[in-house]
Amino acid sequence: MSVPPYQRIADQIRRRIATGDLQPGQRVPSARAITREWGVALATATKVLAALQQDGVVTVVPGIGTIVAEPRSAPSTAARPAASVVRRAEGELTREKIIRKAVEIADAEGMSEVSMRRIAAELGAATMSLYRYVPSKDELILHMIDLVMGEDNFPPVRPPGWRAQLELAARLQWRLFHRHHWLAPVLSLTRPQMAPNALQHTEWILGAFDDENLDLVTPMLIHLLMFSFVRGIATAFEPEQEARRETGLTEDEWMQTQEQSFHDFVSAGHLKRFLEFTKIADFDFDLDKLFEFGLGRMLDGLEAFMQHNTTGPGRMGA
Repeated sequence: MSVPPYQRIADQIRRRIATGDLQPGQRVPSARAITREWGVALATATKVLAALQQDGVVTVVPGIGTIVAEPRSAPSTAARPAASVVRRAEGELTREKIIRKAVEIADAEGMSEVSMRRIAAELGAATMSLYRYVPSKDELILHMIDLVMGEDNFPPVRPPGWRAQLELAARLQWRLFHRHHWLAPVLSLTRPQMAPNALQHTEWILGAFDDENLDLVTPMLIHLLMFSFVRGIATAFEPEQEARRETGLTEDEWMQTQEQSFHDFVSAGHLKRFLEFTKIADFDFDLDKLFEFGLGRMLDGLEAFMQHNTTGPGRMGA
C-alpha cells in the first residue's frame, strides 16, 4: 500500500527523535526546510508538521517555531503509577508484540485505525518508543503482511498435478483474506512487498509447473492471474466490514432496504434484462459463491490453455 509523502517524511523525523538526533526542546525542520530537504510542496510540508503535532511528538512555541515536545511528566503523585506502567511497558516492548497488536487492531477495526499512536496506547507505551523497533508505517505494514501470510503453511508433499496445487494455493489465500479483511487491499500487484512468507506463495505456485513443458515466463503470468483473481474479490471484505460497523446491517439486510428503489430504477431505465433477472433469480452477492464460481472457471480456462500451449526457450506459451 502506497504511503503518502507527508507520512513518509513524518516517519523519518520521528526516527530522528527516537534515536536522539533531535532532542526535546530542539527545533524540527520548518515547513520551508522540509520542502528543500525532501523536494515536496509547501502544502505537503505543512501536513508533515500537522501530523507530528497531532501525535504529540512536537509542539509549537510562539516566536521560536516547532520543537520536539518534552516527555509528558506526571503532574501529581497520583499519576506516577501510570508513568511507571509506561516505563515497564517500554521495557517489555518487542517488534513482534507491536506487529501482533497492529494486526489485532486491523482485524477488529480496519487498517485505517492502525497508527503508532494507537498501538502505543494499547500497549501502554510512549508513541516514540515504538519507532526503535519499527522505523516507519511502511515497515509496520510489511511485517504485518509477513506475519499473517505465514499463519497457514503449504503441505510438505504437493498434491499431484498443477491444477490441484493451484487450487490449494488459492483456497489457502482465500482463507487468509477471510481471516484478515485488511490484507487484500494492502497487498500490491505492481509493487509487491518483499515479505518472505508472501514470497513463499509465489514460490509454491511456480513450483506447480516444474513437471510441465513451459517457458520461464508463463508460470509467473499464471501466478499473477490467480493472485489478481483471489485478491480482487477479497478487496470487498474490508469495506463490507466497515459498512456493517457503521450501519449495523449485513449485506442481505442492506439489499432488502434498497429493493424497491432498485426495482423502480430498473423499470424506469428500460433495463429489461435486469428487470427479468430480478423477477426470476434469487441472487445475492455472496463472495464465497463468487470465489468458488470464478476459481472453477479460471482453472478450466488454464487447463484448456495447458492442453494447447506451445513452448520455446524464453517464449510464452500460445
